[in-house]
Amino acid sequence: MRYDLDDLRLFVYVVDQGSITAGAAQLHLSLPSASARVRALEAQAAVPLLIRERRGVRPTPAGTTLARHAREVLAETARLDSAVASYTAARSRPLVLVSGGSAMHRVVPAALASFLREYPEHDVTVSEQRTPRSLRLLAEGKADLGIVLDDDETLASNLHTEPLSDDSLVVIGQAGGVLSGRQTMAYAEVAEHPMIGLDLDSTLRGWMDKRLGPHAPAPRYRTLVPTLHTLITLATAGVGLAITPLRSVHQTPTLDICRLTDPWATRAHLLCYAPSQPTPPTTALAHRIRLAANS
Repeated sequence: MRYDLDDLRLFVYVVDQGSITAGAAQLHLSLPSASARVRALEAQAAVPLLIRERRGVRPTPAGTTLARHAREVLAETARLDSAVASYTAARSRPLVLVSGGSAMHRVVPAALASFLREYPEHDVTVSEQRTPRSLRLLAEGKADLGIVLDDDETLASNLHTEPLSDDSLVVIGQAGGVLSGRQTMAYAEVAEHPMIGLDLDSTLRGWMDKRLGPHAPAPRYRTLVPTLHTLITLATAGVGLAITPLRSVHQTPTLDICRLTDPWATRAHLLCYAPSQPTPPTTALAHRIRLAANS
């Protein structure tokens, strides 16, 4: 048996509305035309699909089964159309997003997941950059959006920015260890204990080393890792202490968290725009970043 998709769509509307007249209106069909389509469906199925009553119609058991399967077929057809359209639509230049490693841990993935699902016609190129490099790329028009730190260099750039989220740093360690019962700690004391650090190439490690300066106590790093996820996992397992953005960690019974008292540990993220007027896709991505940062 072969079914016409428009006939199935009409039948679902008729069942949902409880009326052939109302179902026909959904597809802008005349009542005679809609009635003829329903009768043709019943003839093809060789079984009554609707019970006609004075004030409308209701499906027979066979009609209920047909409507249920028709909804599945129509939903799958819509997904097929969307998948094919993603290849046939005119491709625009990918949006370019630059960000430090802290926001890459949670904010950027959440924002991209939402944006890319809703806008299959737009792609996004993402790169991890330190704030000075991000500002240069934005100023030169080589990036559309950036998640940067609120510091003097950002203010001096004259690029349009808006507050995004707190990005202050904390020290973390396995629950019941050296941080137990502590609320705050200075970096000089943190460095007295074995630590886990980020790779020298990471944006957060570079930012910290620049502010610590040559006279800061040299920590003993038991290992250097490429991502915040690995850093947090090892600290939670008791390998050593680690410094990470507060937003990157969840308070759990297995983890102790202390705020760093050093002034440089208090940071904030800004959402930064290229000098040109934001396009609608750029504005949409910025909205998703705000939602992810404040979730």
